[in-house]
Amino acid sequence: MSSRIAKALTGSAAAAAMGLTFFGAAPASAAPAFAATSTTPGDPVLIGHRGAAGTAPENTVAAFKDGRASGADFFEIDVQLSADGVPFLFHDDTPARTTNAEEVFPGREDDPITSFTWDELQQLDAGSYFSAKFAGERIPHLDDAAAAAGQRTGVFIEIKSPVNSPGIEQVVADRLAGDGKWKKLVAADKIEVLGFDEASNVRFAELSPEIPLQQLAGTVPDAATLERFAGFADAFGTNYRTLDKAGAQRVKDAGLGLGVYTVNSTEAVEESVALGVDRVTGDFPVQNGRYLQGQKPFPASRGLEIAGSVNDVPGDDLRAGTGEHVVVANTSTRSVDVSGYVIRDAANNILLIGEGYVLKPGAELRVYTGAGTNSAGAYYNNGTANVLNNAGDSVALWTGGGKLLDTFAN
Repeated sequence: MSSRIAKALTGSAAAAAMGLTFFGAAPASAAPAFAATSTTPGDPVLIGHRGAAGTAPENTVAAFKDGRASGADFFEIDVQLSADGVPFLFHDDTPARTTNAEEVFPGREDDPITSFTWDELQQLDAGSYFSAKFAGERIPHLDDAAAAAGQRTGVFIEIKSPVNSPGIEQVVADRLAGDGKWKKLVAADKIEVLGFDEASNVRFAELSPEIPLQQLAGTVPDAATLERFAGFADAFGTNYRTLDKAGAQRVKDAGLGLGVYTVNSTEAVEESVALGVDRVTGDFPVQNGRYLQGQKPFPASRGLEIAGSVNDVPGDDLRAGTGEHVVVANTSTRSVDVSGYVIRDAANNILLIGEGYVLKPGAELRVYTGAGTNSAGAYYNNGTANVLNNAGDSVALWTGGGKLLDTFAN
């Protein structure tokens, strides 16, 4: 009996609206028993988050293709069940953020996404929220991910909000065992199932003990909890912002592989690798891969970078003149016109840079969410809702024509 099977048997997640067009393009001494392996020896496994959510609308075929083209070892998806039992790929619990449900089904945009039938889901546009380039992208079926993976790329399948999709573990297990494309990926060690819900993970482990399984949690728990996880899981994944050396060691002492999410800056990649993580999940797999290979992550940057992000300020985050903002810097030796450039955060909130802004060498520009008086060093978007997550966020800088210049995370 394999160690994986033995363990299983012992245990019971507005650009288009603004008219923008983007993106042209076991004991502690034992080795952890998980299938995810990097194609480059010594490097962590690279996973594209929700396909490649930084460069295409998340959990769509377009994002899966970006994830595959990036050279990442895997791309990650989120699976739920429609009201009529069809496995579909979507992160949020409601359709409001990433679809046009408000237009197609007025009054239902905040209803559970699992309350929609498969036919209704197929009437939604899941791409336009990201940019006009992706208008018409549909919510995919689970099997669309296997078709997009091709021969070299694996798939991390997150079972999302299983309490809203009763029986989803059996549905996923049946697809992996019964569909030809999924069976090929399983045979090639290119599938891993993961989730935050421990009871759901235990159910899946009992159904498919041969499939590598990863338990997720926002922080690393104590040693006793990790030991319990090791009874049914092969790996543990957590938010990289909460991981420290002691937590990483606890995971390894439990005999579990260690992963982190959602790693969207080269600095965060470096910090994670220094802690000895086995796999790195991020929205920008191309850039993470280039960085790990010693290449320039942002060849189009021309010296422009995000120097900082002030997410939380004293008092109101939108207080006029002093609210939340992102700092863009020109580190080159020539002036750069940044008019119309775009800052996008991980949830696809957008900040724009207005016309007439030319950054001289060494200059910085503060780009505010809220109101204020524009000046040479500050531009205000006059937004009425805060954008940046106070608990930590990532932002990316793009030209108006869709070239990625830099990412930043805090």
